[in-house]
Amino acid sequence: MKSGDFKKNKRLLLRFLPYMKKYKGMLAADILCASLSTVCDLVLPLFVRKITDTAVTDISLLTWKMILTICGAYLVLCAVGCAADYYTNVRGHLMGTKIENDMRNDMFAHLQELSFSYYDNTKIGQLMSRLTSDLLDITEVAHHFPENLFITSIRIIVSFIIFSTMNIWLAVIIFAVTPLMFIATKKSRTKMKETFKETRHQVGELNAQAEDSLLGVRVVKSFANEEVEKKKFLAGSAEYLNIKQNSHRFMGRFFRTVTLLDGLVYIVVVGTGAVFMMTGKTTPGDFSASLLLISTMINSIRTLVSFSEQYNRGITGIERFTEVMDELSEATDSPDACELTDVKGKLEFRDVCFTYPGTEKIILKHINIKIDSGENIAIVGPSGGGKTTLCNLIPRFYPVNSGEILLDDVNINDIKLKSLRSNIGVVQQDVYMFSGTVRDNIAYGKPDAAIEEIMEAAKKAGAHEFITELPNGYDTYVGERGVKLSGGQKQRISIARLFLKNPPILILDEATSSLDNESERLVQESLEKLAHGRTTITIAHRLTTIRNAKRILVLTKEGIVEQGNHEELMAKGGVYSDLYTLYATI
Repeated sequence: MKSGDFKKNKRLLLRFLPYMKKYKGMLAADILCASLSTVCDLVLPLFVRKITDTAVTDISLLTWKMILTICGAYLVLCAVGCAADYYTNVRGHLMGTKIENDMRNDMFAHLQELSFSYYDNTKIGQLMSRLTSDLLDITEVAHHFPENLFITSIRIIVSFIIFSTMNIWLAVIIFAVTPLMFIATKKSRTKMKETFKETRHQVGELNAQAEDSLLGVRVVKSFANEEVEKKKFLAGSAEYLNIKQNSHRFMGRFFRTVTLLDGLVYIVVVGTGAVFMMTGKTTPGDFSASLLLISTMINSIRTLVSFSEQYNRGITGIERFTEVMDELSEATDSPDACELTDVKGKLEFRDVCFTYPGTEKIILKHINIKIDSGENIAIVGPSGGGKTTLCNLIPRFYPVNSGEILLDDVNINDIKLKSLRSNIGVVQQDVYMFSGTVRDNIAYGKPDAAIEEIMEAAKKAGAHEFITELPNGYDTYVGERGVKLSGGQKQRISIARLFLKNPPILILDEATSSLDNESERLVQESLEKLAHGRTTITIAHRLTTIRNAKRILVLTKEGIVEQGNHEELMAKGGVYSDLYTLYATI
């Protein structure tokens, strides 16, 4: 193993160690039981040696009492070994499963903390692979790695001691040959590790491909592009098959080498032992014991060498785990961050500039806005002008590059993130419905809400009537992403969520732009109720929906170029007037 690989694996194992420490009691018991299960393997050659040498020296000394004593002792050891094996297989694997579960829980919790920019550049299918299949092999590593390392070490050391008591030169020759296994399989083990990582990555790609296609199945079918999706998936599957073929080829070379070297060691033992026995340097009993002992030792070394395949799978899983865990959230609380109390909803942007991470294109530059408590403002402008981006900065979905945003005269970076977002409600154009019931989706705004509160929120949102007409009312299953509901129904349920949450600040991001006229009217009425008494920022493409806004801001790539009410902006004959006239003629 190269120095760099050794250091890397050591670093990964150190990251893994805290998860094992939590179950150090189970680990100690597992290793103890594994040690007991090896006693039979190490004692049997000694029993055979005793019987053989006794018979060769004087057959009359081989009595029933000796035979029954040796067999009885071996039977007791076998019973102890079976019990120890049972514990190792059950409790040892349970320990590995618990470690896997802890790591999965930690990864999911960490993913919840990562910012929008991480998800902008990461495929969900890859994350699903890391959460599930990547961690499965870690279970085996957690259980078998310390156990195999410890037990194999004991077997090799004890075997060497026993060999030394029989014939020191035979011991030296055997232990000089066995390291060849590790040397001869080095290249195959390295290649296996590389293909395991490639396999994990490709599994993630297949997950992402399948998720993308299945979630967009309605678009696929509307374009009659089933064959296109099949070809895309088949291409990914072919790549996966190619990687797996390489993996199996390297595994084949690995195990072929191990088997070949097994035979070599046996030949050395049999040949050397026979010569020593012929020249009187060893006894028939020692020779018989050597054959059994070398079998035990070779099996131990083979287990350790073969485990390198499993180890490489596990270390690859740990590596992909740490890659996610090392991602830092861009939105973290400062040590002096405060909790919001009695929020008024006054907002201010001071010379705010923003560029998306990894790009150089300036989205917002030198934005200065003051929004009074309870004020209802609208933001309009050409597509790509940064309207949604500007609103995403308020809940700190993205960090500003320069300038500052104040809420009630406090910099939002000095406010605890959970407290900040708890006081902001967002209604988006693309409403996300969680897989569950209508009740579950409304209660997302307040998880501990009683059914009476949920129903009241639905009434305020104009959703109660259609909900009661659903097959199971509030307990109706909405389907994946709310597929069983219309766009207007989903939008009103999302508004009911916010009525339940009751935030003092409201952001309406093109909430009605994708709805038909009737649904738009119903949703608009619900939004007007929701906005009453709250600081409200509305982003709209349908300019007729924001004519009554107290103040309208016109945002372009150059910043805020106009502001005023509808009549004032129309009288200016500027960007807003052009946009409104264009909309009216469509």
